[in-house]
Amino acid sequence: MNKNELNKLKEIANTVRRDCIKIQKIINSGHLGGSLSAVEIMAYLYFYKMNIDNKEPLKKDRDVFVLSKGHASLGYYSVLARRGFFPVEELKTYRQINSRLQGHTEIDSVPGVECSTGSLGQGLSFGLGLALGYKKKNINNKVYVLLGDGEMQEGQIWEALLLQGRLQLDNLIPIIDNNRLQLDDYCENVVGDWKMKEKLKAFKFNVIEVDGNDFNDIDKGFNALKPDKANIIISNTVKGKGISFMENKIEWHSKKMNDEEYKLALQELDNQGGEKDD
Repeated sequence: MNKNELNKLKEIANTVRRDCIKIQKIINSGHLGGSLSAVEIMAYLYFYKMNIDNKEPLKKDRDVFVLSKGHASLGYYSVLARRGFFPVEELKTYRQINSRLQGHTEIDSVPGVECSTGSLGQGLSFGLGLALGYKKKNINNKVYVLLGDGEMQEGQIWEALLLQGRLQLDNLIPIIDNNRLQLDDYCENVVGDWKMKEKLKAFKFNVIEVDGNDFNDIDKGFNALKPDKANIIISNTVKGKGISFMENKIEWHSKKMNDEEYKLALQELDNQGGEKDD
């Protein structure tokens, strides 16, 4: 990744964060914390890594992204819009009646969305099925599945991981948004020190840890993926990243902003860059 590419990604990330703040304020609803933590991963995939075409979203050899942590749709829709899958102006219809941009993503409704998600734990199984199908058809692509760290408590996730590790399936890349917070508590307070990394290694995975809010570190992590191995990325992030008063705060899982918080959030992002299209 060269300097120009890095600067472009940083600009996109800040623009996406502005979108999240502005749209959540319009509808007074939406999950900000987990959207903001995952911005860099989604921006990296859609604007740098993945083989995709917004003019031909269903092309045969495309890479596939599955947002298993479906409540992060606010950030995901912004990434899709900024990548050209639908008009940016449509973001203002988020969660409105008759809008196709609902709180959880729906396949066949929004261009670029590959899987209906929202009920946590299901996206990885869906991605596993896709990856197996692509292998059988000799299609050389990747399936990326973004998981929440709270979502890792779902048993269905581990059933899918067990099979992927058994088959050493290398065209499926699970990515854990490890922001350490879930709905109403710290993950460690819910499950204790459950040694997730060690469990993944026991499932025969090549485990890669990255700073998921740093594009250079993300790029190093993806370059460390091993062929013919089951790979998984633990993306260590900050919930509410980019807005100082939201970072690492449990209540910003889905808290609504008041007018003062809204102004302050945009001011902070203005100082960081991004597209200002007010």
